Amino acid sequence: MPSAPVLHRKTITAEPIDRAWYIADVEGLTLGRAATKIAAVLRGKHRARFVPHQDSGDFVVVVNADKVKLTGKKWSEKIYHHHTLFPGGLKSYSAEQLNQRRPTDLVERAVWGMLPKGPLGRRIYKKLKVYAGTEHPHTAQQPKTLAL
Repeated sequence: MPSAPVLHRKTITAEPIDRAWYIADVEGLTLGRAATKIAAVLRGKHRARFVPHQDSGDFVVVVNADKVKLTGKKWSEKIYHHHTLFPGGLKSYSAEQLNQRRPTDLVERAVWGMLPKGPLGRRIYKKLKVYAGTEHPHTAQQPKTLAL
């Protein structure tokens, strides 16, 4: 006969989480400062029942990602790398080139770097929706404004 599971005081049961939707307008905001607040909401650090090993965060829709700011000379000197997995396939782009090629990539990469690595981080990252303009298809979820 199997024994009952032992529950410790700090164990929080997996209750269904009521996930809210937030919309974040990053037009004119510094990339890193906006990304830290977005990552905290995605992880659920704004909730009273936050535990680091569970996904208790909310959905975040980011609009105007193409109008984010970088300070100093980062537009020309910050380099992003990507490898195609073929020999000699290292591709490098400056932040300005990356913003022209794929405007949402700057915000996505900044937030991804602030999330935990592994299966939990990948599950949390799926709740991030980034759009270059002001239009997004998530109006049915009635997102609340996220103060950045």
